[in-house]
Amino acid sequence: MKLKESELILNKNGSIYHLQLFPEQVAPTVLTVGDPDRVRMVSRYFDRIDHKVRHREFVTHTGWLGKTHLTVISTGIGTDNIDIVLNELDALVNLDLESRSTLTRLTSLNIIRLGTSGGIQPELGVDSLLMSNAAFGMDGLLRYYHAPGLIDNEWVGALTAHAGDIRTLPALPYYAPADPGLVNIFSERFQPGLTVTSTGFYAPQGRQIRATSAVPELLQTLQAFAFKGKKITNLEMETSAIYGLSGILGHRAISLNAILANRATGTFSKHPERVVKRLIETALEKLSERI
Repeated sequence: MKLKESELILNKNGSIYHLQLFPEQVAPTVLTVGDPDRVRMVSRYFDRIDHKVRHREFVTHTGWLGKTHLTVISTGIGTDNIDIVLNELDALVNLDLESRSTLTRLTSLNIIRLGTSGGIQPELGVDSLLMSNAAFGMDGLLRYYHAPGLIDNEWVGALTAHAGDIRTLPALPYYAPADPGLVNIFSERFQPGLTVTSTGFYAPQGRQIRATSAVPELLQTLQAFAFKGKKITNLEMETSAIYGLSGILGHRAISLNAILANRATGTFSKHPERVVKRLIETALEKLSERI
């Protein structure tokens, strides 16, 4: 089926609309970062950079770390941007852009988020590194897609039953797991976690500055949740969408987090740039060994 121009939008030069990339500029393993400046922090470790592309908040560097072919791309903050990045990356590797049709042979990317996050349990120390084994999405994005397994499952049932009152859980959650193969690669160096992805940074994560939260008990509700011996460990703003869309589209995904804040203890990292640097170096070390 040929996609209409209004559905698969291409630029005049034939590149994909938002990312302004061509298929040959995407490596089999894609590292996503929120901050455009963090792309350079990652690619400085590459032995060679073949492509550098920038459009809006989307900065892409593709090159080589030894024999490992890598792309690092900035997504900006939030699951709305993840919706753009994941769909356009998939289009680049699984569509013929000229004919606007699906390729006969599909490609499965490795998608690895290198991001920052805030812990909500007192035992999760600031400056630690955490791997999200799974994520609850409180953003609603995956409810726009046909994804019954992400919406109707025992984890969603357990969280909604725990919250009890919809006013305590304003967004109906979904639940998406990480790729087991990627979990195996990184489990040696990252502690496991169960993540909540929020639709914002302040009230959606239980913060109040001047605007009053409609759900002041949200953070405490998430901290108290437990199911099958697991607690929610951290909050951030992209992971559930990466996991959910990767699962729908047939890609493999993992989210690796530098814990910069602890909401339970009220602390923040004294040297956040050092923690992010250690996150990048640890992830690249494992990738060069296993992928």
